[in-house]
Amino acid sequence: MSSGSLYIVATPIGNLADASPRALEALARADLIACEDTRTSRTLLARHGISVRVVPLHEHNERGATARLLSALAAGKTIALVSDAGTPTVSDPGALLVAAAHQAGVRVVPVPGPSAALAAFSASGFSADRFLFVGFLPSARAARRKALHVLEAACPIILYEAPHRIADTVEDLAERFGGARELLIARELTKKFEEIVRLPLAEARDWLHADPHRQQGEFVLVLGPDPSPRAPDEAQAERVLGILLDALPASAAAKLAARITGAPRKVLYERALQLAGKTRARGG
Repeated sequence: MSSGSLYIVATPIGNLADASPRALEALARADLIACEDTRTSRTLLARHGISVRVVPLHEHNERGATARLLSALAAGKTIALVSDAGTPTVSDPGALLVAAAHQAGVRVVPVPGPSAALAAFSASGFSADRFLFVGFLPSARAARRKALHVLEAACPIILYEAPHRIADTVEDLAERFGGARELLIARELTKKFEEIVRLPLAEARDWLHADPHRQQGEFVLVLGPDPSPRAPDEAQAERVLGILLDALPASAAAKLAARITGAPRKVLYERALQLAGKTRARGG
């Protein structure tokens, strides 16, 4: 028997009317639907009269669920993977199943659609040909500040945040990047109480505290590019490059280091070759 297919189906991030016809067709034709929370997914399925069996796949059962789902795929079943909202595997579980499907030679089919990160970026007005998606920062404040300390990008930065941490995170962003840097706060995207505001970081805390409801719901933050970008710090760029070279080839390390620090990729690649050559010489 030939193996089945794994559909990666993007679902609405709030407004259930955002489900595309192709997404609904993929869900209706699946033998199984793997989802984070079966209750959340059943709400969407009931809205559109879909009665396919749902099985949980979340961060606490991902390995066991992946093995079972891979067996079903090997038996020729068609499985649709969804998250609670938006595009699966983007700051959500599911990547392990997708990777296993590829390794097993299973057909993987993306069904694109809603994404909270892209929705917020499109509404930000920050002109850029690229952005850095970070997802959730560490929940502990000390770890979050440490993560922000090494975070640097000339392009916009997209973050997700939980309501109970939003005020602290905004304060940490202002401390790290300065009050003049602009921030888009997107709250409850596509839902009834959606709010989208773009303002300087210095004003973001007061905006959040002006109305208690503004610290409720799900948040996407888009930090605008530095209005007065500084020349990249050569020492910092080399430190980042050195760390990346421990795990990546010279070309890949230079490319990623350039994205992180803003230093020229060509210069970093040449330096990476020098550092790699010194390492080999010491090893010999």
